[in-house]
Amino acid sequence: MGRKIRQNDAGKRGNAVPEKGRCAILKKVTFNRAQEEGAKRIHLGEDLKSILSEAPGKCVPYAVIEGAVRSVKETLNSQFVENCKGVIQRLTLQEHKMVWNRTTHLWNDYSKIIHQRTNTVPFDLVPHEDGVGVAVRVLKPLDSQDLGLETVYEKFHPSIQSFTDVIGHYISGERPKGIQETEEMLKVGATLTGVGELVLDNNSVRLQPPKQGMQYYLSSQDFDSLLQRQESSVRLWKVLTLVFGFATCAALFFILRKHYLQRQERQRLRQMEKEFQEHEAQLLSRAKPEDRESLKSACVVCLNSFKSCVFLECGHVCSCAECYRALPEPKRCPICRQEITRVIPLYNS
Repeated sequence: MGRKIRQNDAGKRGNAVPEKGRCAILKKVTFNRAQEEGAKRIHLGEDLKSILSEAPGKCVPYAVIEGAVRSVKETLNSQFVENCKGVIQRLTLQEHKMVWNRTTHLWNDYSKIIHQRTNTVPFDLVPHEDGVGVAVRVLKPLDSQDLGLETVYEKFHPSIQSFTDVIGHYISGERPKGIQETEEMLKVGATLTGVGELVLDNNSVRLQPPKQGMQYYLSSQDFDSLLQRQESSVRLWKVLTLVFGFATCAALFFILRKHYLQRQERQRLRQMEKEFQEHEAQLLSRAKPEDRESLKSACVVCLNSFKSCVFLECGHVCSCAECYRALPEPKRCPICRQEITRVIPLYNS
């Protein structure tokens, strides 16, 4: 049969509802676990209603239905294609233009939907083959994550521009390319895979958005293709998580290393300043009283000439002119190791 349902046997025992936060849509581990516990693929006939009537609340919280689309009463006709009928119709007008990027100095493609209208009529999912079967009414199809619409018409209307328009567009930084007109439809008779909550209500079966935060799918792909696509998406997110996690750890490591080196440098400078002060105090304590004044005004580098330079921006007076010229580039203060931006000569009167 063209339509089928997958349900865990535990659903018959009242345990079909998955724990909140543990069941994610179309994840491999969820469906593998269901297969290991005895999931069955059942042809849609009168057995479907018996399964739902025995389920808690006459409801299967997460089921997979595959069948053909059949309209309930009326159908939607395509505006552009003859003899094209469907149950969902989406008309879109999309503007395309080129926008000047002032940062990269390049023209970039830009598109914007300026108008979109979606029309729907009630429809069922039925078996492909004629015979005894149960029609499943699909509710709220526009709430699904993957609505399997087929593009039946697409035309691009290029914009006609005069010479003055071209000049104005270059000045404004926007060059319109044209309007794209698209019509998408879910055709009658198309194969559709629905993933959602299956409910038996007054002898009719409904497929509707599931509860507990699970996602709703109406896809033109079969279940295996849909599952494979979701697994690929999960793998991609895992890879991106690992890459960004590694990049974050690397950035954090370099930031901490930089702060550690800066801290070590500050400690080394404080130690050098402390040693210099202790050395200066020892020289002053050993010198004769008449030599102490000359030692206080002596250059801290050579201890021979008098201090004759004021270093900015730190403001230290600690070096003679010859020792300042002998400092390596970039010149730094011998006391605080701050970079010297300016030197003012000091004159003793």
